[in-house]
Amino acid sequence: MSGSLQTVLARLRGGDGARRSGLLLIAALMLLALAGVGSVPTWITLTLAGLAMGMMVFIMASGLTLVFGLMDVLNFGHGAFISLGAFVGVSVMAALGPWMESASLAVNLAAVLAGAIIGMVVTGLFGYVFERLVVMPVYGNHLKQILITMGGLIVVEQLIYVVWGPDAIPIPRPETLKGALTFGDVVLEKYRLLAVAVGLTIFAVMTGVLTRTKIGLLVRAGVENSEMVESLGYPITRLFIAVFIAGSALAGLGGVMWGLYEEVITAHMGMSVMVMVFIVVIIGGLGSVEGCFLGALLVGLMNNYVAYLAPKMALGSSILLMVAILMWRPEGLLPVAKGR
Repeated sequence: MSGSLQTVLARLRGGDGARRSGLLLIAALMLLALAGVGSVPTWITLTLAGLAMGMMVFIMASGLTLVFGLMDVLNFGHGAFISLGAFVGVSVMAALGPWMESASLAVNLAAVLAGAIIGMVVTGLFGYVFERLVVMPVYGNHLKQILITMGGLIVVEQLIYVVWGPDAIPIPRPETLKGALTFGDVVLEKYRLLAVAVGLTIFAVMTGVLTRTKIGLLVRAGVENSEMVESLGYPITRLFIAVFIAGSALAGLGGVMWGLYEEVITAHMGMSVMVMVFIVVIIGGLGSVEGCFLGALLVGLMNNYVAYLAPKMALGSSILLMVAILMWRPEGLLPVAKGR
């Protein structure tokens, strides 16, 4: 790999101080919540709920932050991939009804995995078409991107109405993922434990790909300076398309997980969750997967702690968190320095 690309990647390896600051902020939030809640079992339950919520938001937001960082695209249509993935995944799981009702954890997980994989494949293919037809003509113009991708989101919502109908669809969780595990006064909901495991796995895979593979290094370098990567002979356009497809597929996976989390899906669920997704992307720093991960944990924990301690403030807690962090770090927790 050329010296210029190595120079870019060397700069990308910085940020250890910001990373530590983000982790310390999460630890401080957890300790403050413990002091406010007062009960350790209740705090553990709330913390697990916050981590599960944060992991699912991370899955949905990680693709969006890479798309913006690499392609400079404000894709409000990302919510369409979330809704579409949820409906496709739920349809697959409904077709596998006996698997969902089985008393075997392995069979239940196989049903969820099948729904998630097919949902990701469909949303990935849909993302490719969306990028070619909707996004590509408006590269470089943020105002047009906002307008046309928002229009695309509305169109997809209407198509979901046509295929699946306008009514909300309840989602019964797999038999072995219903209920909770109890350890004394500590209540750990089974599905939230699965959500945490899936989120950590996705983060580990993304981090491994971005830091230990050539294509990952090219993506990271392209986020900082796409013109330099292209001038070195690497096909940045193909990277654009691959990242957009991957981001769309992750949104579909997030939609399936979020639908099971809420136990109901609607055509506008993607639009509803997009505010939280954008907050996470902004808090983390545009283009940063690690920052997105930290931001998602902060938002998930904050939302659950505040909902317990001061329910009336829960709705605006994420926005207040974003404002506070931007006053401290205007570019987010782990921003990617742009060289273009």
